[in-house]
Amino acid sequence: MSKIHAEHVFTSESVSEGHPDKVSDQISDAILDACLAQDPQSRVACETLVTTDLIVISGEITTQAKDVNWEAIARGVVRDIGYNDPNIGFCADDCKVFVCIHSQSPDIAQGVDEGAGLHVQQGAGDQGMMFGYASNETPELMPAPVLYSHKILQELARLRKSDNKYDYLRPDSKSQVSVRYVKGKPTKVETIVLSHQHTETMVASDLDQLVKDVVAKVIPAELLNDDIVYHINPTGKFVVGGPHGDTGLTGRKIIVDTYGGVGSHGGGAFSGKDPSKVDRSAAYMGRYVAKNIVAAGLADKCEVQVAYAIGVPEPLSVNVDTYGTGKLENDAQLEAIVRSVFDLTPAGLIATLKLKEPQDWNYRDTAAYGHFGRNQFSWEQTDKVDELKAAASC
Repeated sequence: MSKIHAEHVFTSESVSEGHPDKVSDQISDAILDACLAQDPQSRVACETLVTTDLIVISGEITTQAKDVNWEAIARGVVRDIGYNDPNIGFCADDCKVFVCIHSQSPDIAQGVDEGAGLHVQQGAGDQGMMFGYASNETPELMPAPVLYSHKILQELARLRKSDNKYDYLRPDSKSQVSVRYVKGKPTKVETIVLSHQHTETMVASDLDQLVKDVVAKVIPAELLNDDIVYHINPTGKFVVGGPHGDTGLTGRKIIVDTYGGVGSHGGGAFSGKDPSKVDRSAAYMGRYVAKNIVAAGLADKCEVQVAYAIGVPEPLSVNVDTYGTGKLENDAQLEAIVRSVFDLTPAGLIATLKLKEPQDWNYRDTAAYGHFGRNQFSWEQTDKVDELKAAASC
């Protein structure tokens, strides 16, 4: 059984939509969206590389979608992010775009296609273990350090795009928040790190004040104090940034994408993968399960692990760990309840969370500022609370 530390400090980071790896993630997911919009059965595993004056799109895509303009999609994403100045080394309008795409392996496809492999039902698209996590330490049921790291960058991006007063900001940025916990609960923010790409003419004190104003807006007042240590652009300068400053690749920010290092991670990335890939869909379901357990009051914290074998419909194992905060006699009872309430087959994941149906979000929306903790996504709903409570009371 996991123990709760009496007192400790935990740190998580986030990176903005203009970070090179996030540029890659957003391009890959925008291509996925374009394929699914025309053919919901598209199989997509799209990887993107970005660097100085170059975008490379590669991977395996099998789709009936017609007239998907890979290059135009990539340029559109880069333009939306804000890389529109040819003088900074990476620009939507004049960078080179290479496309190297082929179809999904038929050996993999037959294990995923319903009735084509050794099992009648749709099988998992790969082997592996996936994790979901939730904690009642914030209203979003997310760990505080990663949640507030995301919120800082989201607000800075909003200001950069909406107010010319902040035209000294460029798209690439990173944040880091350190939170002190006492008896498992966040009590105060200790340190904030913020590095933000900027123009040559920016006045450093302007950014310092802006960051402190944003922090005061997005972090609850009870966590703020006069002793917070700030490190704002701690190298002293951040003019060269984005893909010109650092090469970006799809799938390199898996901890930023999830829970900021809290809990476990199976190692699989999300962006550019269609829902038949359990790396993505089972991680979303894990969050859905864990969040509903915490929202139902059955635990203060919950981690759910699900494991799969390629081509096999049923999960190999399901594990529930409440870190000693569970309200039932033991976590094995919760595991049995999870198996009875949730359909954890690949087809069940897709149907429950409506991962192939048009919704008020798209996959590109997930590709910056975290896949979890934003209620617009179907896996963030807490519509299983009553069912879980009923099962737990039997």
